[in-house]
Amino acid sequence: MIATKQAFACPTLVLALFLPARASVGEIQAVFPPEIPWKGKSLSLSLEPGQRWVTPAEQARFERTPRYDETVAYLKRLVAAAPQLRLVSLGKSPELRDVWMVIASKERAFTPEALRATGKPMLFAQAGIHAGEMDGKDAGLMLLRDMTVRGTKRALLDRANFLFVPILSVDGHERFHRYSRINQRGPVESGWRTTAQNLNLNRDYGKLDAPETRAVVKALGRWKPDLYLDLHVSDGLDYQYDVTWIFNGPHAWSPAIARWFEQRWNPRATSDLEALGHIPGPYLTLKEETDPAKGIVDFTAGIRFSQGYGSARHLPTLIVETHSLKPYAQRVLGTYVLLESALGLLGEEEDGLRTAVREDEATRPGEVPLDWKDSEKPGTITFKGIEHRISNSSVSGGGRVEWTGKPVEITVPLQRLNAAKATARRPAAYWVPAAAADVIERLGLHGIRMERLSQAREVDVEMDRFSEVAFEPEPFEGRVRVAAKTTPERRRERFAPGSVRVPTDQPLGTLAMLLLEPASPDSFFQTGFFHWALQRAEYAEGYIMEPMAERMLAENPALRAEFEKALRDDPKLAASRENRLDWFYRRTPFFDERWRLHPIGRELSAGP
Repeated sequence: MIATKQAFACPTLVLALFLPARASVGEIQAVFPPEIPWKGKSLSLSLEPGQRWVTPAEQARFERTPRYDETVAYLKRLVAAAPQLRLVSLGKSPELRDVWMVIASKERAFTPEALRATGKPMLFAQAGIHAGEMDGKDAGLMLLRDMTVRGTKRALLDRANFLFVPILSVDGHERFHRYSRINQRGPVESGWRTTAQNLNLNRDYGKLDAPETRAVVKALGRWKPDLYLDLHVSDGLDYQYDVTWIFNGPHAWSPAIARWFEQRWNPRATSDLEALGHIPGPYLTLKEETDPAKGIVDFTAGIRFSQGYGSARHLPTLIVETHSLKPYAQRVLGTYVLLESALGLLGEEEDGLRTAVREDEATRPGEVPLDWKDSEKPGTITFKGIEHRISNSSVSGGGRVEWTGKPVEITVPLQRLNAAKATARRPAAYWVPAAAADVIERLGLHGIRMERLSQAREVDVEMDRFSEVAFEPEPFEGRVRVAAKTTPERRRERFAPGSVRVPTDQPLGTLAMLLLEPASPDSFFQTGFFHWALQRAEYAEGYIMEPMAERMLAENPALRAEFEKALRDDPKLAASRENRLDWFYRRTPFFDERWRLHPIGRELSAGP
């Protein structure tokens, strides 16, 4: 793309600050919409190349972001010079890289217990869950420096503690090249969206397949932050906003926390960003990619996503999305301002936020939403957009959207996915059999409280029988998803030693429901942990079933009538010898009565 020349408010920054990244293959280049001029006051936050403690991104005038080793080297040098900082590993990636976290504490409290003893609120921010989106990493390096060795933001640590993960997807970060993000202006090179195992970590919070996600979820449970920020860069449409964010609203699983975001976070973050020349706003996705005028979608995240997971476990969580079409410097500096704003707000608002958390943790709704659909009351939204044209494309044969670069304010339909599509009654507890050891392990990783059996026990439970089972044709995030119709059955079930009882009267009871109810889109069932319950292992030979079927028909007139009706109603049954014999086999006591039975039991009484 041809570079555009712009003037800057800060004379210490040179023109190259906003040169967009070029992504070319031969003579083919990524083609961006026109760039919107920007010269915000936050430009003054950056150091000139060559200054002491300049970060690698600043040294390169924000044309590039540092590699993993370069990032770690800078942090180790900073930590060695700043007694307020410590670097700890949260775990190893599949390619054996450390997932590093920096602890920033004025009191030099570097354990979870010591940090909580300070009484200060704690911000946990992570960057690089998608390793092509590295604005948060470079913003965090600048802020850590300014809070310590440079001293310009030292006051932030007077009233809050800061935990920072610069790169979560460390292996994806090192799949480093020019062709990572076709729709993103800078840096010149960056990492890849998925991990070395081709997993999208921001689809893994429920199932916890990736060691990187396990590491961060374990850290959230161990360090218990007051606020969790997941730092991203957006995809999608062009608009004026350069820093946006999203969280689940009051209709979801943490209404008190959502109200705090609406009433306290939104005004403060908006004000702080605007004061330094940024344009904050809500995170927006298009209803139809080819025509923004058709409307905007505001979705409710499930527990595969960080903000949905935070809502379910009553951890104040939001995703920050800088705008991919803004230059890298603008995005990094906007993230810096937002992190500074979050620390300042936490220092002032810890009591209000902690009160909201306690309120949500104490709530035990009798009916829990599992999935979401359109609200019956659609609305409109006025947002700061970019003028666009729709034309016919000779390439795709469909509509082509072109952004002109002219800022406009438009009002469009707003589709809110905030009505319950599926719900479940809260049982007293769930029973998980010892055979589902992988599920029990993941429940423990989430921090969900369980009672493990040392001896076998018989329990009256409700279990679901599956029918109309449908597997998705392609894998999703390393697993083949499945859906089914369910019919509840009351049963007397024997649970072997090693089985667990999961009470729902606990702060993470709602999270347990979203993982264990088969109608939940992010349940262990739908994400493929119970395929073994859907397969048949025993069949009957024809030479056995032929005479058995004759005897069954002769001895049971009602069964004969049922069979004759089934033949009339089902041509596939009538046309197949095997299907006919299997029809009878299923009605014998030899057939596997556990076939298509969800192994999880619901305890509907007050419990043992």
